Amino acid sequence: MVDGHGISRRALLAGAGAGLAGWGLPGVAAARGTGGTVAVLGGGVAGLTAAHELAERGFAVTVYERRALGGKCRSIPVDGTGRGGRRDLPGEHGFRIFFGFYQDLPDTLRRIPFPGNPNGVHDNLVTATEFLASFAGGREDLLLPLTPPGGLPDRLTPELFLRQVRAAVESAFHLPPHEAAVFAQRMLVYLTSCEERRLEQWEHTTWPDFLRARGKSEDYQRIFVYGPTRVLSSTRTDNASAHTAGIVAEQVLFTLLGRGGEGPLDRVLNLPTNEAWIDPWERHLRGLGVGFRLGWSVEDLVVDRGRVAAARVRDPRGRAEAVHADYYVCALPVDHARRVWNADLLAAEPRLRAAATLETQWMTGLMLYFDRPTPLAHGHVYYIHAPWSLTSISQAAFWPGRDFRADYGDGTVADCVSVVISDWDEPGVLFGRPARQLTEEQVVQEVLAQLDLHLNDTGRPVLDRSSLVTWFLDPGVSGLGGPNPVNADELVVQPVGSWRRRPTARTSVPNLFLAGDYVRAPINGASMEAANSTARLAVNALLDEAGSDAHRAVVHELYRAPEFELLKAEDRVHHLLRLPNAFDVVPLP
Repeated sequence: MVDGHGISRRALLAGAGAGLAGWGLPGVAAARGTGGTVAVLGGGVAGLTAAHELAERGFAVTVYERRALGGKCRSIPVDGTGRGGRRDLPGEHGFRIFFGFYQDLPDTLRRIPFPGNPNGVHDNLVTATEFLASFAGGREDLLLPLTPPGGLPDRLTPELFLRQVRAAVESAFHLPPHEAAVFAQRMLVYLTSCEERRLEQWEHTTWPDFLRARGKSEDYQRIFVYGPTRVLSSTRTDNASAHTAGIVAEQVLFTLLGRGGEGPLDRVLNLPTNEAWIDPWERHLRGLGVGFRLGWSVEDLVVDRGRVAAARVRDPRGRAEAVHADYYVCALPVDHARRVWNADLLAAEPRLRAAATLETQWMTGLMLYFDRPTPLAHGHVYYIHAPWSLTSISQAAFWPGRDFRADYGDGTVADCVSVVISDWDEPGVLFGRPARQLTEEQVVQEVLAQLDLHLNDTGRPVLDRSSLVTWFLDPGVSGLGGPNPVNADELVVQPVGSWRRRPTARTSVPNLFLAGDYVRAPINGASMEAANSTARLAVNALLDEAGSDAHRAVVHELYRAPEFELLKAEDRVHHLLRLPNAFDVVPLP
């Protein structure tokens, strides 16, 4: 596969000062290390991964983070809610899923020590065994097991794949046979498409068009079209890239078929994120000599003679400083990174002009705390007809080492239903307005109304709203109810054609490297795995620039079914001859 900059995927996986006198006091991008000094700008998953890999290889690393370590993946304690020696209630930006097809992030988790765990933080992952598709309008909900079916074949053939996927879709979601056949065939087309076709055709095809969504049932569209776009990546469905959505759907299918997964499809942490992961990670990195500057915001990068000479930062007291290092890893989210990509940097690295135009959307969490257990499912719930594309998970069932009443809050909270709002622009059912036009209290009422229409619509109340004790909305969202609401943590999305705008980890500035889920990665979507993978790519590029003989960080390729490799090779010939994929012409019933 050749990307827009002429860099092959294999190459991507393999590796892919002086003018500030008087501006401010020099910062120290140091700790111990012999490989040189590195300033990591941003302390989310990408920044912490880069710091981890570099510190293990002898570099002196300092991380600059404006708010708190962990970025979008951190826990956010609800200040002032703890009583009687209990911790504050655990809040978060939104729940997270550790998909079984992730490879790089699980490797990092194994290398973070955790007391009593032979495999470190990785042992804090627990399996979500169910998925609940909740329908509105009086329809019974579908509770689906997430374990691979027994008797899976050792070898897949196109015919067998079509039969298995069609049967699974028909039986699980009760779709009409002809729609199940269409979905199975479209997935076979994607699985057998060569890399060139994926980038040159499917990248410029919308996911609805790829799945032939026009004229299909509402269930087909909401489950298979809207699900992978709005719910998983917050991308507007009408222009979502089939390339990105196809990769995710492909890996989900393979994992469900027992192929290539590092673990079960759906896993979550067995404690609040900071307790299970971020705090142990910080302790481990400090032990490796990594320095942290928390509350320090990055404001600018100074370019001198084609290199980054310094990073302009502001400390927690508002004082300006200049940070000097041998190398810089920009691990800021793209909506923050483009603010520090100034004219001098854009002149030195013109490709960042396109990256600065990448689109972002709101995707934010709302915590609902109840005075009794609320086990909606032992896993995630997708509310099929919710206009705000809601998903949720009940936390208490996955935290066996914690008792909500004994450990958190004032003793009245027994469970937390963690809800993610993926669509902030669609009118709701209660107020008839989008979420970003409502006050926080109205957002809560609207979410409860949408949950009620799904969970309490069959005469058997599942969610008792009278048991709600309190709620917590991600504080990154501010100004709701006013004319200019703001979200400090937007999510990069993947509309058609956006791959060419995504930068590589290596830039034309020799000592500047990029890490984040907007950077090109094997998994082409906003995720913890992409953040981790791109940090590894940035580290490898830095090692190359430094002439280091340290071993390179492993960046795993996505699983590829060996049975389909010959079909992909044949498709490459078809694509070069401007012919469709061989399975794209099979008559459909």
